Amino acid sequence: MTHNIPLSPRPRPLHALADGRRRLMTAAQLRAHGVSAAETSEQCRPGGPWQQLLPNVVLLHPGPPTSDERLHAVLLYAARERTSGTAPGVPASVPVQPGGEHPPVPAYAEAMITGLAALTLHGFSAAPPLSALELIDVLVPRLRRLRTTGCARVVRTTALPTAVELTGVPVAPVARALADAVAELTDPGTVRRLLTEAVRGGHCEPAAVVRELNRARLLSRPHVVDAVDSLVAEGRALAEQRLYRMVREYALPEPVWNVGLRLPGGPHLGGVDAFWPEQAVALELDTRAHRQQEDDAARAEHTRKREHLERLGITVVHLTPRKLRDCPEHEAAVVRTALMAAGDREPAAYVVVLPR
Repeated sequence: MTHNIPLSPRPRPLHALADGRRRLMTAAQLRAHGVSAAETSEQCRPGGPWQQLLPNVVLLHPGPPTSDERLHAVLLYAARERTSGTAPGVPASVPVQPGGEHPPVPAYAEAMITGLAALTLHGFSAAPPLSALELIDVLVPRLRRLRTTGCARVVRTTALPTAVELTGVPVAPVARALADAVAELTDPGTVRRLLTEAVRGGHCEPAAVVRELNRARLLSRPHVVDAVDSLVAEGRALAEQRLYRMVREYALPEPVWNVGLRLPGGPHLGGVDAFWPEQAVALELDTRAHRQQEDDAARAEHTRKREHLERLGITVVHLTPRKLRDCPEHEAAVVRTALMAAGDREPAAYVVVLPR
């Protein structure tokens, strides 16, 4: 019997570990490669070939980290370790690959990039480049025991949203990333530019942004309130453009646009975005994105107006900016159906149409 056959595979040389596609590992991953804690500390000594970028996260080269390495280092630091003993960022079913390479898209459990870094990854021109960010925000569940350290700023939430994968990185949805970014910003111009780009660039609807800002309790800050007012105006202008396009592209009869209605010699009935007098069909765009304390009153007023018009025999079609954007053909069919049904209804009350 020979005693020269090793009982376990020989660990790879330390210098070979840095040959992987992403030269970044956790302490647990290094241990899986046979590198002891003492060896890791020796390699990370001042002037050594490695460096500890964050707690338990080692960069396997001496130079400054790339933006990609900083992103993944933050995620490796924040990701929850798996009960199977697998290192964070590495799925339990996918072991570290021979040669030191990681799976193409690491599975970071309960962690995602948010804030300005997330907006940069979403393609916001108003967000700074990743290389200019001193801190990278990472979103984790509220009960995780993590602290802000190094380039990682920990943001907590009671419920993680569904992440969007961009360039192999889990990223918070735009509305959530905006709220987390705005929470750290004090410059009114920057806040306004980010919120405006979110709507103008088609990233999300104003109502979604306002919901997240309200959830984060940011609507008490004056510069945020001013930016929200601009956001709502921007969103309404875009929704009106979509409405004009829908009417013309789907050959609907041309309505009178943006008018007020009232009874002859009577009270004002309210304004509508489009009105077909011959068919007594009114169209309203719901671009309301009020703060939470205004929602009940605004909703009640909207309901009263709609019910009053319908009692007068006027059909009210309600459209949202999201539906106009995502399914204009369906919304055009809804309007066309309402116009065609006019002949089967009792004649509506006579109303005066006034320009707004």
